[in-house]
Amino acid sequence: MPLIVVTTSPRVAPGLLSHQAWQALRSGPVLTRSAAHPQLPYLAEAGIEVEVVEPDVRELAVRAVAETVVWLAEDDEAFMRAVGNAAIGLDEPPLIEVVPGSYDLPGARVLDLVAVMDRLRTECPWDRKQTHESLVPYLLEEAYEVLETIEQGDYPALREELGDLLLQVVFHARVAEGFDMDDVAEGIVGKLVRRHPHVFGSVRAESADEVNDNWETIKAAERAAKGSESALDGVPMGQPALSLAAQLLRRAERAGAPEALSAAVGQGVARELFDLVRRAAEAGLDAEAELRAAARTYRDRVRTWESSR
Repeated sequence: MPLIVVTTSPRVAPGLLSHQAWQALRSGPVLTRSAAHPQLPYLAEAGIEVEVVEPDVRELAVRAVAETVVWLAEDDEAFMRAVGNAAIGLDEPPLIEVVPGSYDLPGARVLDLVAVMDRLRTECPWDRKQTHESLVPYLLEEAYEVLETIEQGDYPALREELGDLLLQVVFHARVAEGFDMDDVAEGIVGKLVRRHPHVFGSVRAESADEVNDNWETIKAAERAAKGSESALDGVPMGQPALSLAAQLLRRAERAGAPEALSAAVGQGVARELFDLVRRAAEAGLDAEAELRAAARTYRDRVRTWESSR
């Protein structure tokens, strides 16, 4: 007779079990070690009795030799490994079958982060006192740390830095009043679907340039629907000056602004810097990234000089 282990994911709504799992749960006595297992109310509603036990691993293995036993698992990896070892020691070991009742979909771990953030916001004095304004320095810091790992090609570190940045998004969504993380996700999903009609609709786009043109056309229509009168509406003026100038130039060019508007902007160094940004854009370069690369080179040279003194 088999010992059937039914596994479930805490990230899937309780009661949403596979057909195979429901069949297994009706095939024999069902045991679990957790009286708080989230599936218990739904199994009771379906008429399936579950016995909460703290069994001896050998007793469970021996019982499964004589009859079909169903084990409703909940983070029981170490326990089930011990049951497997006990079964191997029997003269007639039972068959142990694992039946996935539910399993995580891609992105399901974000639910863990939302749950952890909710608990921190409720129970941690530091997290509880934060506001959107107080979190701004951390958001900028984490974004720049992501940028640094990409520019350095340190992709193993990128995983951790993206996690730190994602925390900031979830944190702001938890602090917010009037919306939550689901609303944030719903908003970006809707935007992506609208701006990718070649994927989610009937529009054809054969190249990246066509995709970009469609994106800008749809984006302009959205701005018009919101009552925005300028192509520059929405440009964040608080960003670093070089990237700000580049984005303003890019938006203006797409709107058809004459190139003469960028001539003789400002005076002295400001005028020279703005002209350099325009020239970089014409060459297909990112002025901000170019200056950062030069700064890193200078940093390395200073460190070499320091070590040789």
